Amino acid sequence: MIDQLPPRSPEVIPVEASDSTGTIQRRARGFLALFFVAIGLYTLKSFLPALLWGCVFAISLWPLYQRAERRFGRSDWLPMVFTLVVALIFLVPVSLVGVKLADEIRSALEWIDDVRNNGIPMPEWVPHLPFIASQATTWWQNHMTSPQRLSHLLHSVDVGHGMQMTKQVGSQVARRGTLFAFSLLTLFFLLKDGDYVIRKGLVGSHRLFGAQGESLAKQMISSVHGTLAGLVLVGLGEGAIMGVAYMLTGAPQPLLFAMLTAVAAMIPFLAWPTVGLVALLLLAKSSMIGAIVVMALGSVVIFVADHFVRPVLIGGSTKMPFLWVLLGILGGAETWGLLGLFLGPAIMAALHLLWTLWTEERTDGKKAS
Repeated sequence: MIDQLPPRSPEVIPVEASDSTGTIQRRARGFLALFFVAIGLYTLKSFLPALLWGCVFAISLWPLYQRAERRFGRSDWLPMVFTLVVALIFLVPVSLVGVKLADEIRSALEWIDDVRNNGIPMPEWVPHLPFIASQATTWWQNHMTSPQRLSHLLHSVDVGHGMQMTKQVGSQVARRGTLFAFSLLTLFFLLKDGDYVIRKGLVGSHRLFGAQGESLAKQMISSVHGTLAGLVLVGLGEGAIMGVAYMLTGAPQPLLFAMLTAVAAMIPFLAWPTVGLVALLLLAKSSMIGAIVVMALGSVVIFVADHFVRPVLIGGSTKMPFLWVLLGILGGAETWGLLGLFLGPAIMAALHLLWTLWTEERTDGKKAS
């Protein structure tokens, strides 16, 4: 009889949601979200630099991309063209430097073979040095013009260590190439779906931080634009000016050293070693006037760029003191490498805005909370 009775549905006991239960659930959802964010970042840790570079490229190109989109209309070809242009901007100079570097390595090997047989002839300016001309001449004749001494020095170089370094450089080039490809892929999709990403980002920022979240995002984006103009464009300008000076003074490989100067000048005060190296090479070619011209012009260009142009371009876009900008650039470069040139100022811009909002005086005389 009991078996023939229809099964009874389980009773659902209603649970009244209390304030404590709702708080526990909100905290649980928050911890769960943080857990998945952390595990996602850990999973993508090897590709985070590529994703961040893609974001930097997209933020830098977004105003230009919007103007192009308004003129030519929206299509999948437009982000592809922008991505291809960015790839060429990086790959063409790298290819030129690679070809020049290969030629220089071949020339260096030929020079080493000539040194082993004939030694290094003394430059004409060594006997004319002030105060130490006789000592420098004697030292050069005893140590640099003797093929036996130089051959012994060159044979003492650890060839196996050089081969190991070559393998490490090759693996690093392959890894950097992979990350660059993923950066370009990230750039393509950010440009293609930029409006959607911006809209969702603003919604999420408003829900998490309120109206101040949008101001914080705008400040960080402005810092990226200012950094692009103040570091990259100014660095390219310094490299172009010094490249012309290198060619006019007869410096060796002026195009290669112009590129190196441009890259080094993107970090404040880092162009000095490159300019000094070119001046030393001109001295080695017995071109003292050319060395003086390069060093004097380089000093003026670097001083004006680092003390006047950069503060206006970077600090003006975010209304930050130049000390904050400089600390963000140097600290970011030391911590994050080249990516830190953009992340550092963005982080400092966010901190500067938070500090400004926190210490802002209200109309009633109290500090803003």
